[in-house]
Amino acid sequence: MSFYGDKIRISVFGESHGEAIGTVIEGLPAGFRIDMEKLGDFLKRRAPGGKYTTKRKEADEPKFISGLMDGVTTGAPLTALIYNTNTRSGDYAKLKEIPRPSHADYPAYVKFGGFNDIRGGGHFSARITAPLCIAGGILLQMLEEKGIHIGSHIYEIAGVPDEAFDPMLCDLEKLHAAGKKDFAVLDDDAGEKMKEKIASAALAGDSVGGIIECAILGLPAGLGDTLFSGLEGMIAQAVFAIPAVKGLEFGAGFAAARKMGSENNDPYAYIDGEVKTLSNNAGGILGGISTGMPIIFRAAFKPTPSIAKEQNSINLASKENVKLAITGRHDPCVAVRAAAIVEAVAAAAIAGLVL
Repeated sequence: MSFYGDKIRISVFGESHGEAIGTVIEGLPAGFRIDMEKLGDFLKRRAPGGKYTTKRKEADEPKFISGLMDGVTTGAPLTALIYNTNTRSGDYAKLKEIPRPSHADYPAYVKFGGFNDIRGGGHFSARITAPLCIAGGILLQMLEEKGIHIGSHIYEIAGVPDEAFDPMLCDLEKLHAAGKKDFAVLDDDAGEKMKEKIASAALAGDSVGGIIECAILGLPAGLGDTLFSGLEGMIAQAVFAIPAVKGLEFGAGFAAARKMGSENNDPYAYIDGEVKTLSNNAGGILGGISTGMPIIFRAAFKPTPSIAKEQNSINLASKENVKLAITGRHDPCVAVRAAAIVEAVAAAAIAGLVL
């Protein structure tokens, strides 16, 4: 399914090399003025271009065709389009019969009987995250009006770590610092080492993976629900909609499994008359409900599967084993452009609870 949410419902549509991609957002409150310049700056963080991303050039300028009048939401479903202008579909001609390893090509071929659009990955392409960022970018503005802020940074690429967010984070400047840079890290020295790893992999016809860390500040305690409606599950469903995400952890995450209970527990205290915890290994969520502490999570992105290095595959027409070397324009590391996307889906996950 290509929609998410209940009170605020987001749909995305289109294919990577189709005429256009877009989003429909239902349930937005009427009367909110969208800061278009701020939205444009947010979309540029995800957009292609640059030394460490795909060479495909797209302006990614949204065209709003409903739900907006003079820049203000009307309460009707908001629809936005992004027209595809720089496609090179010929790069994908042979992939109709030869599925790319670790892409959705083969399972999609089986599910849709071979009628799926293979060009650029079709509806499975990371290109679909552009309209997702339109929706998320608008929701981020609405949440900030409520005092809720979301920020992220590249936590790790190819084993090179960035400085981590303080789990007790309360500094908005630090929260948004990486998002103001061309390469979204907190430690610029670490960023240079990451760039070296990416460049080396690209030169070898290969790719690398990475991790994005995201924080949500200002969310009050008591939001979310138990079991299947838990806040962690809501965020996880949204994050796993991002192509290439293969792992997710909250707070201490998997490291909690290697701690003693006395080390992992977050003791309570009254601080300035408010209930706080003295640590935040829980990542701001307990029992599926927000604790009032910062929500911290990390999403792991696999290496880009489209690589120039020769790989084993199959020919679905001749039923033979074949070799495949992929040509075209691809990101040597998808995590480079992923920070804004993670923020967008985090906003989508909590918007229905707040707005």
